[in-house]
Amino acid sequence: MNELMTTLEISGSLIGYLAIDMAVAILLLGGIRYTMGMLGKINTADELAHKDNFAYGISMAGGVAAMGIALSGAITGELAGSYEIELIGMLAYGLAGLILIKAGRYIHDRYALPAFDKQTLIIDRNIAVALVDAASVIATAIVVRAAIMWVEGLSVDTFIALVAAWVVSQVMLVVITRLFEWKYSKNNGISFQTALVNNHIALAIRYSGYLISTAMSVTAASYFIIFNMDSLWTGLMQWVVISVILMVLLTILTSLAKLLVLWGINRREEVEDQQNIGIATIELATSFSIAFLLMALMS
Repeated sequence: MNELMTTLEISGSLIGYLAIDMAVAILLLGGIRYTMGMLGKINTADELAHKDNFAYGISMAGGVAAMGIALSGAITGELAGSYEIELIGMLAYGLAGLILIKAGRYIHDRYALPAFDKQTLIIDRNIAVALVDAASVIATAIVVRAAIMWVEGLSVDTFIALVAAWVVSQVMLVVITRLFEWKYSKNNGISFQTALVNNHIALAIRYSGYLISTAMSVTAASYFIIFNMDSLWTGLMQWVVISVILMVLLTILTSLAKLLVLWGINRREEVEDQQNIGIATIELATSFSIAFLLMALMS
């Protein structure tokens, strides 16, 4: 009976933390739609329901998923010590995550894929651009989650460290995009961004796999670094070095896995020339699987 009462008391406490976390999460998830509408000066209900703009829906879905991923890093439950601290932490990290995700979207648009107007193409129902947009915010959210879990406490220093880790991750994602674009241009004679403007969905799916798996390898690298504000920049440099090593390892392992999974199939021709969405999706799944396994092994 005593054990039952103790279990019920613990469960009651957990329900309280669950209620706080879910209330904040639902509030912020709902805010994604209205933030997108306000910043883009778009009637979201009109795009989603009246015009049935699938591209805009995909873009928004990426934002909602990204917010959920980032928030999962802020949940501490009973470790917070009190409901008040949990509420403050969820709100603070949730809002910080929302800002960093939006900023990451801007960085990706401005520096990774600057050759076209993303919003105009999505409004024009460009599915390829919408998929890439969704993948970019999900990749940013994966790294933001890792950074939130890496830092400790709730202070100005904590958020400085969070932003610093975010900046490093954005540089790496832009570099990955440049390498992907260089490889595609070398093989096809046209730019990767031109292909996206032409609504090359298979290529967008392949690129999405690269982005998300790269973010996951950066997350795996964070497991090796102990947070210390006094040696923040040393820790960040170590994170970068380990991330690069894991990205190279990810590339090798993913290439081997794709070779075996799609044995006897000319992947370049199928995806780049024939726009085979099925093959591209298998590639994405393979990249995700290998990255997920790396995260599990490193944790």
